[in-house]
Amino acid sequence: MGLLQLCEKYFNTSNLYEVFQIPEKATEKEVKKAYHKLSLKIHPDRVSEDEKLEATEKFKVLGAVHAILNDKEKRAIYDETKCVDDDDLSFERDWSVYWRGLFKTVTEEDIIAYEKKYIGSQEEKDDLKSSYLKGKGDMDYILDQYQFDRLEHESRIKEILTEMIESEEIPAYKKFTNESNKKRQKRTAKIKKEAKEAEELKSELGLGKNSLEEMIKQRQQSRSIEMDSLIDDIAAKYGGKKTKATKRKAPSEAKGPKRKRKN
Repeated sequence: MGLLQLCEKYFNTSNLYEVFQIPEKATEKEVKKAYHKLSLKIHPDRVSEDEKLEATEKFKVLGAVHAILNDKEKRAIYDETKCVDDDDLSFERDWSVYWRGLFKTVTEEDIIAYEKKYIGSQEEKDDLKSSYLKGKGDMDYILDQYQFDRLEHESRIKEILTEMIESEEIPAYKKFTNESNKKRQKRTAKIKKEAKEAEELKSELGLGKNSLEEMIKQRQQSRSIEMDSLIDDIAAKYGGKKTKATKRKAPSEAKGPKRKRKN
């Protein structure tokens, strides 16, 4: 899967500028600032365990996007063709090293500080408003876009959006105002099940904070056919070559024509 396809899968757009949420005329400083902001949001070390594998993949995609927009020649080619040369990108590189070359090392204290700053901020409200509008009020979609613990913050998120509806800042979509208890219970059960499955798989494989790359490497070293099959299933579920996009799409979104890769 190429970079533009991965952008579509994880960020619901194949436009590199839209991934970074910046205009095409953004300066080098603005590109770097956007990369820093987004990478902190989805950094693998600051998401819940059931989201860590997907966060790792998103982190790699953001690094690849920055590598293009930060290079004058590659950016000029992309601006003209809206295509990228995937052969010139290496998703197997250590993007954490790339990140640390641009910014200071992210510590647990940095992550906690960012979370405290984000929760209750105008930035959070703007993000929730955007997700609400794109998802037409679908709480499943809204929570899929949220960067922190979904169950912990669900009630507070609903209160924020309800206040926006009452102030007529956003429309009152029936999917939000009339959501059934059955749908809420199904969502809660799904989130808890995913978290439990992730923990069980990690325990069964003896994994700690391993990334998907490390899981695949372990697969290659394994002599057990049963273990190979199990890790194939994990790769398919959490972002390997066999899987299809699992990120929930906004109800109004439709895929555009596929971009051809630059030769």
